[in-house]
Amino acid sequence: MDRKKYTPQFKADAVELVITSKRPIAQCAVDLGINEGTLGNWVRAWREEHPEDETEGRGPVEWAKYQALQAENAELKREIEFLGKSQRLLRREATVTEVFSFIAAEKANYPVAWMCAKLRVSRASFYRWVKPSLPSPRRQRHEMLTGHVTRVYDAARGKAGRDQIWRILRGEGITVAAGTVGAIMRELGLKAVRVRAWKKTTVADPAARTAHIRNHMLDAFGNRQFTADVPGQRLCGDLTYLRTDEGWLYLATVIDLFNGEIIGWRADTHMRTSLVIDALVMARDHGRVDTSGEVVFHSDRGAQYTSGEFQGWCANNGITQSMGEVGVCWDNAVAESFFSHLKTEMFYQRSWRTCLHARTAIMDYIESWYNRRRPHARAGGIPPVAARIAYETRDQSLAA
Repeated sequence: MDRKKYTPQFKADAVELVITSKRPIAQCAVDLGINEGTLGNWVRAWREEHPEDETEGRGPVEWAKYQALQAENAELKREIEFLGKSQRLLRREATVTEVFSFIAAEKANYPVAWMCAKLRVSRASFYRWVKPSLPSPRRQRHEMLTGHVTRVYDAARGKAGRDQIWRILRGEGITVAAGTVGAIMRELGLKAVRVRAWKKTTVADPAARTAHIRNHMLDAFGNRQFTADVPGQRLCGDLTYLRTDEGWLYLATVIDLFNGEIIGWRADTHMRTSLVIDALVMARDHGRVDTSGEVVFHSDRGAQYTSGEFQGWCANNGITQSMGEVGVCWDNAVAESFFSHLKTEMFYQRSWRTCLHARTAIMDYIESWYNRRRPHARAGGIPPVAARIAYETRDQSLAA
């Protein structure tokens, strides 16, 4: 299934992510699954229309001068601070051992080569004086694994816990036990960000005509079956409320039950039916709805999903609606589970000044982290996008 086009809102959010995160366009393109040239064209067009928004009003020359002045001030401050600490060595003729001991004590605060130059001693002589003993192979491996755990934890911005870090390292070909990862995290004081639980609110429309809509997520024995054998045919979704300083932001999602990927989403300041339709439009236009077979979309009985407008859109686009019972949380647990991850791992970690800032962060979380880097049990312990690509590659090989 090839992507056909991108929604205007997706383009705007992608550009906002590049501008505010200050990441290279190439990196953002990889994170969002977009062609680098395409994203570059979007950003270039935005910058041509908004030249006054760059570098806080400074031109390139003035900005470079400002940065150089800041660097000079920082260097001067460092020298003054260092001379204050080392003045006892400069007042008298200190021994080499005293000088080297001072450098060793301060090497965490200043570069060794810089201190050697200021104190007029040989850097090579200092390192010969130190003569560090080589750590044991076991210690070397522990330090190597510590570096990997810290790297993955920092890249996930604290969202990844023990099992997720273990799965990511395993996917990189690094052999390590989950217990070892946990021990290293305890040693470093690293914990996945987890805070308060959340409360879901569904507003049903008692006048809605939904008698013809049944629950398609049940097997022959009446057991819930939220799984799929192929991408793009068994979907579910929901919407939730997110608070910002400007007011409420509402997020609607479409989840592929094959791999847990968020294939469509829309965040806006209203919760009209168009919000949930726009999420499905994104999934369809990005080529993530496979209409070659029966497509089923499961939701709760919120007013947006039971409305005539939404039912008509689904019918016109070849999508069969599925609904559970009112008040039965298990009937849409997949969608609710994603909202729990979104809020505890990212949204509740800070306050959000504007809806735009919150929406950009949501895009970064969904497209960069949740879909492309976060291991998912539904995807076999690998990121959802990786699972979909593996399926498509295997499917193409069989067809050939």
